Amino acid sequence: MLLTTRRSADHRSRAGLAALSLGSFGIGLTEFILAGLLSPVARDLDVSLSAAGQLVTGYALAVVVGAVALTPLLLHRPPRNALVLLMGLFVAGNLLSAFAPDYSSLMVGRVIAALCHGGFFGIGAVVAGDMVRPDRRAGAIAGMFAGLTLANVLGVPLGTLVGQQYGWRATFWLITLVGVIALVALRTVVPRLPPRNDGPLRSQFAMVTARPVLASIALTAAVFGGVFGAFTYIEPLLTSVSGFDEAAVPWLLVLFGVGLVVGNVIGGRAADRNLAVTLATLVTLLPLVLAGLALVSSHRVPTAIALTLLGLVGFATVAPLQLRVLSYAARAPIIASATNIAAFNLGNTIGVAAGGYALAGFGLVAPVWTGACLCLLGFLLLVVSTLSRKARR
Repeated sequence: MLLTTRRSADHRSRAGLAALSLGSFGIGLTEFILAGLLSPVARDLDVSLSAAGQLVTGYALAVVVGAVALTPLLLHRPPRNALVLLMGLFVAGNLLSAFAPDYSSLMVGRVIAALCHGGFFGIGAVVAGDMVRPDRRAGAIAGMFAGLTLANVLGVPLGTLVGQQYGWRATFWLITLVGVIALVALRTVVPRLPPRNDGPLRSQFAMVTARPVLASIALTAAVFGGVFGAFTYIEPLLTSVSGFDEAAVPWLLVLFGVGLVVGNVIGGRAADRNLAVTLATLVTLLPLVLAGLALVSSHRVPTAIALTLLGLVGFATVAPLQLRVLSYAARAPIIASATNIAAFNLGNTIGVAAGGYALAGFGLVAPVWTGACLCLLGFLLLVVSTLSRKARR
């Protein structure tokens, strides 16, 4: 009887994680899809490529606003209901994007869709951890983020192909459909957990602004600023420095995506065994991997290997970084989790801007070195915060 009950609980948790992963797949697709459709969108809406690129920046900044301002408004609701509401916002934003007659309307649609991002991953990470045993929390969080990795490996190439064949609006219709299916799945299979009682909102924000939590959030921003600041400018490096043909670039990005998927699984499992050692190892390896990519970028095979390793090590940090914040803010998990998601996107924005300045001033390899420096900053933050905690003890 006990075995049957446990199997039933495991089945429900797997179904719930699958629904969360589908939602994260749709959100990841919305975030990254414009990288493959920038030129068609710019032509159709009669704007410059740089203006079209602001649709990406606008999304990232709206993620930060939504995570900090919208998530606290949902704390009194049962987590499943909050997730359904957020996915409804996601569907509405992408529906507006599909209909958008001009640039301003598309920007509004992107912003509306982005407002759900931080809250969905913030609440979803807590729900994923609550659905499993404590020793499997990082693995459950990684399972939810698996949808984000698949969005890079499968979703973006497929969405780009659809956009090229049927117009960029068709891609947003496809994303809207994914959102509707995810909404139904969340409503159907995610357990109805009671609203969390984590105390007054003021005390929760006070906990999030405590030194260990802020240090962890800064670590997240530095690490992912380094990873995506380098990755954003990888295409010209591959073609102009490494000497790959343009036709080879999608396949190289698939290698990067495979690294994301594998790293996500490894990072989650390793963090469940030992969070501190896992995070210290990954944060030490990241600047070395980026420096290695910069050094071998003029050679094709080593570049392909280094790009795969960048995806693996970079995304292996996601679940440990999220779990570290949750461990320091145990009495304000949703606010802390959503704020850390905002840090991922804020770090991306900073990393992309820094990489752009480096590229303009020092050439195509410079963004990779800039990414390595940001990740080295993350390493130093981890060392200082660890020593500081030991000294306080």
